[in-house]
Amino acid sequence: MNSIQHLLKEWQEAQPMNETLQRRFDQSFMIDFNYNSNHLEGNALTYGQTKLLLLFGKIKGEALFRDCEEMKAHNVALEMMKIEAKDYERPLSESFIRELNHTILAGDFFKVSKDGTYKYKIHTGVYKTRPNSVITPTGELFDYASPEETPLLMGELVKWYNEEEYKAELNPIELAALFHYRCIRIHPFEDGNGRIARLLVNYIFLRHNYPMFVIPAADRKNYLNALSLCDENVGKEPFKGASATMEQIKPFYDYIFAFATKKLEFAVQFIQGQITDISETDEEQQKEPIPASGVSVNVSLKDKIVDMMIQMPSITVKEMSKLLSVTARTVYRQVDNLKKENKIERTGSDKTGYWKVN
Repeated sequence: MNSIQHLLKEWQEAQPMNETLQRRFDQSFMIDFNYNSNHLEGNALTYGQTKLLLLFGKIKGEALFRDCEEMKAHNVALEMMKIEAKDYERPLSESFIRELNHTILAGDFFKVSKDGTYKYKIHTGVYKTRPNSVITPTGELFDYASPEETPLLMGELVKWYNEEEYKAELNPIELAALFHYRCIRIHPFEDGNGRIARLLVNYIFLRHNYPMFVIPAADRKNYLNALSLCDENVGKEPFKGASATMEQIKPFYDYIFAFATKKLEFAVQFIQGQITDISETDEEQQKEPIPASGVSVNVSLKDKIVDMMIQMPSITVKEMSKLLSVTARTVYRQVDNLKKENKIERTGSDKTGYWKVN
């Protein structure tokens, strides 16, 4: 711990950075954090596409509409979190956590069940209304907190955090690791729980004057394994997970501690001019080529149209035309092709009906 305290002191004494360095530092983190946190949850945008989208508002090559919208929305949530973290008069609140969830998911949307037999609506910004669970590597069903337990457990989590922050008995890394683990064991939302936990870890870091850090998507296996080792210590009951102790989550604390130390080392070296590149994204992922423009344009547009119909079944052709920045005639042509291929159906009128994706 002495080593990290020395690094932290160097980092904090070097603040504020000059404007040019700060801009480069912030921009690198913005791209890395948005790309990796979303990539961990299955977002298919490449690193290059993410960079283009966040820096220039453009996308090159094929990409799903939903992936683009969620990447942009996640960046909005990052900025919201940074403002909230620096408001020391305002404690962490459940309403802010729910607002973050609503923001990162860009509003309510529909998901198709894993077996593809039905479609259900994801309500964002509210606690879950249906149970959620995960299948462990051994094939067991691992349940998170039930919808009935969630409001009480989340209230207790936020209350615990604010009290611990005030007491200052836990260092910020301990506080962040324990908050992340407890939040994940509750799994309060129907979607976006991992992204929320990682945003709030950095909320805690930034609030305590640590540099924010990235969990790389390339390290997903180790990330999940650290959480799984804690689960073995804590037990399967959700209420035990929601009140886990520092001793029980030591594997995850060690995991977070290693990344916090690495980021501090990079940050100090960057300020001192020893390095110029502080990217926290795996080099191989950075090298993923940006798809060439114009490749499979029709297929890409069809994919975007189908994706919109899944997420917003009542969307009209004119609304799709506006969102896709193409003419209504172009959308109608693709819709006709999709109908001929028996991939979609329209139930009801153009104004009051809805799309069914086969």
